[in-house]
Order: sequence, then structure tokens, then C-alpha cells
Amino acid sequence: MCYFLTLATPLTLSEVRAMLPPGLTAQPVGAAQAAAARVLLPGAQTVAELLVGGCSCDLVRPRSPDSREDERELRTRFGRMRLPRGEIIRRLERHRRRGPGAPAAGPAELVAFVAEHARNAGPTVYALRFGEDVLPLAAPASPRTVQQVRAQPAAWLEEDRALLVIRQAPTP
Repeated sequence: MCYFLTLATPLTLSEVRAMLPPGLTAQPVGAAQAAAARVLLPGAQTVAELLVGGCSCDLVRPRSPDSREDERELRTRFGRMRLPRGEIIRRLERHRRRGPGAPAAGPAELVAFVAEHARNAGPTVYALRFGEDVLPLAAPASPRTVQQVRAQPAAWLEEDRALLVIRQAPTP
């Protein structure tokens, strides 16, 4: 089990993929997850997961060159969940999956994408979760602007909470 970042956008999947920096991919989500995201952003044409390899972990925390150290948090969470050994191995293998020589995308590349996406698409929902299960998300509180996202590139996402990102704050 890893982190997964879901995007709900008024753009098409092709348009989203055209904006992605190297190392980042967008994969459509299942019907239940898409329906849950469209409740939060009714105009969403596409609901997809933003991935680096098999998960979104690289987008929320830097990877350690030492694989045991890198996977420590994951192993701790798996232990608390009392997952069988085979399931832990399957989930760690997914976390390790990256194409050979694939460029690494991280928080800085994600923030650049968020800014470009906001410029082209307008309001967009981002939801970070740990695990493969689809969780119901509460409606986003006050929107975050691109400026706020840029100010906290490693801390603007909150686990299990949908965030609406807009280009700039509305003028009074």
C-alpha cells in the first residue's frame, strides 16, 4: 500500500497527459472512485491517479537511496494493518515499480504541473490517500491558490482530504 494522488479535472485525459512532466503518468480510476470525485467537482471530465511508477509516494515524500529506509514508513503502516506477508510483499513491489531509467518526479514537478494545470483548466480537485481503497472524501474547505501551493511544495497535500486548487483568489 502506498500513497495515491487523485486528480478530478474538467480536462480530458489526453490534455492532462500532455501537461505532465517527465516521470509522471496519469491513469484513469475505477467507476466508484470517479463518481466520488465528481461529487466534489461536478464538471470533472477526467478522474485519474497521478503516478510515478506504481504509486504516488514520490510526489509526497522524497525517496531514500537506501530501499529499507525508504520503505520503513510503509512497513510500519502495513504492520499496524496486520496485513499478511504476501500482501505486504505485493504492495512493496508496487512501490518499487519504475521503468528502467525513468526520470524521477517529485513535489517540485507536481507543483509545476498544478500551476500549469490551473492556468489551463481552472478549479481542480486533488485528493491524497494511503492505500488502494476508495475513501469517501468530505467536500473541500476553502480553496487553495496556486500561490499557496507554491509556498508549501512539500506540504500542501493532506492525506484523506480533498483539496480544491484554483488559479488565484477571487477579487472582492
